[in-house]
Amino acid sequence: MIKLSLSSIIVCMIMITSCKSERTSLAPSSDSSLDRLYETRYESLVNYPVDSLSFPRAMTPTTGVIKKVPSKDWTSGFFAGNLWQLYALTGKDAYKEKAIAWTAFIEKEKHNGKTHDMGFKVYCSFGTGAKLDPSKKAAYQKIIVESANTLITRYNKKVKAIRSWDFNKDIWEFPVIIDNMLNLELLCEASIITGDTKYKDIAVNHANTTLKNHFRPDNSTFHVVVYDTITGKAKAKVTHQGFNDASSWARGQSWAVYGYTMMYRYTKNPAYLKQAEATANYFITNKNMPQDGIPYWDFIDPKIPNAPKDVSAATCMASGLVELYTYTKNKTYLAYAEKVVKTLNSKNYILDATVKGPFILDHSTGNWPKNDEIDEPIVYGDYYFLETLLRLKSI
Repeated sequence: MIKLSLSSIIVCMIMITSCKSERTSLAPSSDSSLDRLYETRYESLVNYPVDSLSFPRAMTPTTGVIKKVPSKDWTSGFFAGNLWQLYALTGKDAYKEKAIAWTAFIEKEKHNGKTHDMGFKVYCSFGTGAKLDPSKKAAYQKIIVESANTLITRYNKKVKAIRSWDFNKDIWEFPVIIDNMLNLELLCEASIITGDTKYKDIAVNHANTTLKNHFRPDNSTFHVVVYDTITGKAKAKVTHQGFNDASSWARGQSWAVYGYTMMYRYTKNPAYLKQAEATANYFITNKNMPQDGIPYWDFIDPKIPNAPKDVSAATCMASGLVELYTYTKNKTYLAYAEKVVKTLNSKNYILDATVKGPFILDHSTGNWPKNDEIDEPIVYGDYYFLETLLRLKSI
């Protein structure tokens, strides 16, 4: 097997896709210092000490302090997923061995019905591993099904959606967040594994309810929609992580495009494809989108252009748009993904070699209203970046 550095892989993929679409200007020049910087960065992941209580979520580069979380945290599955994806990109068994070790720590979450984040935790780890390691496939698929059985306990037949959060019950009777769309992949896969359509049926109902209530006339998405469990109707449309209730939270738009593109994969429902395209177009052509393709954390932050950017929103959108391109052949979507990869393939975004934390990219924004994880490396920013590379490679 020919082994390439990650920088070389990026250059090759951009050159190939650019030539196919008659755009050669996106191909950056080869840079040996970038090659070594990438090697240092992903070595930092494989060398991070295995500890079931210390899943790396984010870090402050200036201090080196790593935010460590247990498996119950919604982000826990991404680190194992990053290791699995680095194994796929490099072919090096060291990444697979560490991925297996970290994935094992998440298994207990299959019975954690206190959260909707089952897909983020279980599918990003066990689901990714099942696709990449045939020896683990059967065991991992069993855990995926058990996790799906737990997740559907949060489904409300009247609302026809899965409850997102249990907090703020005195304010939010039945909240559904746009992020929840990404947990539906777990359910669709559970139906494929078992042959039982009940999981996919719930995923479809949730997607339909969200499609009906979450989008504005301009095709941007609300973050939170609160439902009445007696009537099943939406009674409030608010935010939890955006600038305000009417804002356009960048990562929320990415969740929407990624989620509806993914649901089109499983259902071929043209309404899902139409919404994914509409929100993608809103995102890409937004007047406040920076030229380099990395959005500000919220498109209406009045501090733009001095507002924090969000690499995680860009990488999630880029990954979703590569898949969307495969269905639509709209070169605009592929061009955006290429632009993001080219922008991030630079020392402005790759963490310096002196940074010891197990992360690749800087400048993501987690939760601005709580002043939490602002302009920092965040694990899911890396996850969707690596997924984008693999998806570009596949086409």
